[in-house]
Amino acid sequence: MTHNISLITTLAAGFGFALIFGFIAEKIKLPALVGYLCAGILIGPATPGFVADANIASQLSEIGVMLLMFGVGLHFSLKDLLAVKRIALPGAVLQMGLATGLGMFMAWWLGWSLGSGLVFGLSLSCASTVVLLKALEARGILDSMNGRIAVGWLVVEDLATVLFLVLLPALAGVLGGTVTTSTPETPLWMALGKTLLQVAAFIVLMLVVGRRALPWLLWQVSRTGSRELFTLAVIACAIGIAYGASALFSVSFALGAFFAGTVMRESEFSHRAAEESLPLRDAFSVLFFVSVGMLFDPVIVVEQPLRVLGVVAIIILGKSLAAVALVIAFRYPLNTALTVAASLAQIGEFSFILAGLGVSLGLMPAEGMSLILASALISIALNPVLFAAVEPIRRWALANSQVARNLEQRQDPYAELPQTTDNKYLQGQIVLVGYGRIGSRIGAALSAQQIPFVVAEQNRELVEKIRGEGIVAVSGNAAEAVVLVQAHIHDAAMLVIAIPDTLHARQMIHTARTLNPKIEIIMRADTEDEMQLLKREIQETPESSDLVFLGEEELAKGMTSHVLARFSADVTQTVKTH
Repeated sequence: MTHNISLITTLAAGFGFALIFGFIAEKIKLPALVGYLCAGILIGPATPGFVADANIASQLSEIGVMLLMFGVGLHFSLKDLLAVKRIALPGAVLQMGLATGLGMFMAWWLGWSLGSGLVFGLSLSCASTVVLLKALEARGILDSMNGRIAVGWLVVEDLATVLFLVLLPALAGVLGGTVTTSTPETPLWMALGKTLLQVAAFIVLMLVVGRRALPWLLWQVSRTGSRELFTLAVIACAIGIAYGASALFSVSFALGAFFAGTVMRESEFSHRAAEESLPLRDAFSVLFFVSVGMLFDPVIVVEQPLRVLGVVAIIILGKSLAAVALVIAFRYPLNTALTVAASLAQIGEFSFILAGLGVSLGLMPAEGMSLILASALISIALNPVLFAAVEPIRRWALANSQVARNLEQRQDPYAELPQTTDNKYLQGQIVLVGYGRIGSRIGAALSAQQIPFVVAEQNRELVEKIRGEGIVAVSGNAAEAVVLVQAHIHDAAMLVIAIPDTLHARQMIHTARTLNPKIEIIMRADTEDEMQLLKREIQETPESSDLVFLGEEELAKGMTSHVLARFSADVTQTVKTH
């Protein structure tokens, strides 16, 4: 019997060559995703030999996007998104406008029409969330303030791109494209209103119904005691809600899965759901990069090298410089500006969808799609290099540019403690770095015991809020000496680092030790490797009282202490009664 095994051959070839080229890339000190892209080129139609099924690879990569966005939602709540709305919303809108303008200018230079330029520019303006997440996870800064700003920025971009995807068919006739029988009778205002209502309806449904239904479903499944059934429930919710969002509300798969994750985060099983879905997320995200490589035709680089370089320059230089200017304009530090810039210096899945729709509507020539695919592959391959260059560029700028130093030292109403701050917050106090889920709980406990503490938090909006609640706080990245100085670290009794950012934590330890050699340091670690790294950093001695708390270990200790205390109490009570 003859069987159609194109799915199996695509999976086997994709995973097999991705493993080989990813291993080679790591051995020569390149990111593994560069190897995944090369694997896609090898099994794609542009190179001789075996050709995998591009349609199947594309669908498999969509599953990877869904699962990855679902995982982000499990860690990135709506509260986190709202916490960065003041920079993410206007920043994303302005940056997309500037990038679209640059793309339209290049299209005009190439002699394309206005409609072609608009689609081309929009395709260059939206970065890939998948590429960003892999980069942030690789550096352990996904849960940091910079990571939250970058993710929030791209979520806003994704929402805007969904709106463009719905409006393009309605605008095709006006922009000089092909008018289909289904689009000419739909007024623009009606298409816009319908899209906004659909997105709003989906969000309301998830917040009202999903917030109750999903935790209840996971609870019922967990009661069966079946691990595979629980994993199945998590994957079914992620992919099912993503598909339902697209089919019923015209919301993208990625955004549907993201909101599914944010709602499931309300469940007590959110950490288990993230852990169970992690292997599948990693596996299918590899297929995303392989599918991107399959779309690439190296001939375009040979035939049109200057045009490809021009598009890559818009993506890497134009978008990055615009992002740096916008973030600095919102009075965030240079490190945040450079991180967001590196996050946006690539394009991905939404760019392909927009460009493909533009070609199908007759709004953009096929050459535009080829340029976008070539630049996407180049920008994705270079993105890890840009992230690695963030800190060296920052140090170089501060060492060689008076403008950069002035920006770092400019007056910010929340970057200094008020002159009226009570002396008990200036001497012998606790400096608490980070006021997120863990930091706020520590702060509440300290307040209940009337122990003075000063918060150092990078989110200016959060600092403004907690100052209004009477909490003493300064705004800024505590890895910078000036921020810890403003928190009076030199006279503090203890430094508590409550952020999940090992790199910045190590910088804070060095700065605190330099300014206050006798200070006691308490910090958190999410993995055993991070714990050992931080312990080596603080160089614990028998006389030192510094501590590193590992999540699972300290949870076990807390539960054990409670059981032993309760058991001891029961024994004592038994002795007394006899």
